[in-house]
Amino acid sequence: MVVIGAGAAGMMCAAQAGRRGRRVLLIEHYGVVGEKIRISGGGRCNFTNVNAGPTNYLSQNPDFCRSALARYTPGHFVRLVEQYGIAYHEKKLGQLFCDRSAHDIIAMLKAECAEGGVEWKMPCAVEAVARDDEGFRVVTAQGDARCSSLVVATGGLTVPKMGATPFGYRLATQFGLEIVPPTPALVPLAMPPEFLAHFGALSGVAVEVEASCGAGRFRENLLFTHRGLSGPAVLQASSYWNGGDSIGIDLLPELDAASWLRTHAGFSARLDNVLAERLPARVAREWCLAHDVAVPIRTLSDERLRAVGTQLKNWHVQPSGTLGFNKAEVTLGGVDTRRLSSKTMGALDVPGLYFIGEVLDVTGWLGGYNFQWAWASGHAAGQAV
Repeated sequence: MVVIGAGAAGMMCAAQAGRRGRRVLLIEHYGVVGEKIRISGGGRCNFTNVNAGPTNYLSQNPDFCRSALARYTPGHFVRLVEQYGIAYHEKKLGQLFCDRSAHDIIAMLKAECAEGGVEWKMPCAVEAVARDDEGFRVVTAQGDARCSSLVVATGGLTVPKMGATPFGYRLATQFGLEIVPPTPALVPLAMPPEFLAHFGALSGVAVEVEASCGAGRFRENLLFTHRGLSGPAVLQASSYWNGGDSIGIDLLPELDAASWLRTHAGFSARLDNVLAERLPARVAREWCLAHDVAVPIRTLSDERLRAVGTQLKNWHVQPSGTLGFNKAEVTLGGVDTRRLSSKTMGALDVPGLYFIGEVLDVTGWLGGYNFQWAWASGHAAGQAV
């Protein structure tokens, strides 16, 4: 069998198949293995999330991920990590990180591939793939390879400077599969000039909020940038943003803002100074200026205070776009899973052809969920080929 792509999913699949006695060739066009693993989690690799389950993933076919995630859980991967003596810790919200370095995960996956006798071609570009009665012929810059099973683990479009290409989508289309249009996900949002006139100068300032868009609602930090908004809460909400919706921001989560403001109604202090009890002072000041309420709080009527409280809990901002694939964590969309087996990751109409990992229309939340999908989908295909 041949696996195209030596990222997280590809190495997991190759190792699983090799350990089952399959002869495996792993082809990678980039010159360095596991680069997205290496840079993840600030270099410590947020390799899974203990809470990972189907509800943490976005897809046009939301039930597709259930089988693979149920059969290869975070616990399974943690046991593998522990088997290799890799020290790790839970940071927050179920996120597991290496204590030392993401290189530990890469070394572990390479060792698993070695145990399975996996052969490598790297760097090696795949120039074409053809299918005949005997299986697949993979044409590469280093000669042809023939196989009965072909696994496509080429990833999405994120971080093109590290080798991301649409090769997997083109290959899927070649064999008659549909593509859900890829868009950047877990990505910072650009904001229009009128927003930046007030908040652009706050670049680097963070505040804990609850951000929402569509069905997504996340309690995390928001980070102001010179181009708009970022931080975990915004990155999460961005996966639900369709280009037209606004993003809802609750600046005072778990607080009845209107009632709290009314307790200050007789104060001579300006509203922004009152808000500075709960928010960074610069954020409070610019928010009040933007909403024309940087005035002594006692000058605001009860009705106006209630309205301000509502705005603080439901501040709606309209992004002008995203910062694109080069700044995105993952790709939303990809190979349509409705013509794949959820048990094997195999194409129903093309026996022997499999797709795994980010190339598929399965996108996880921020915090280790996308790596868990790589492990689970790679394991499913590796056990089936």
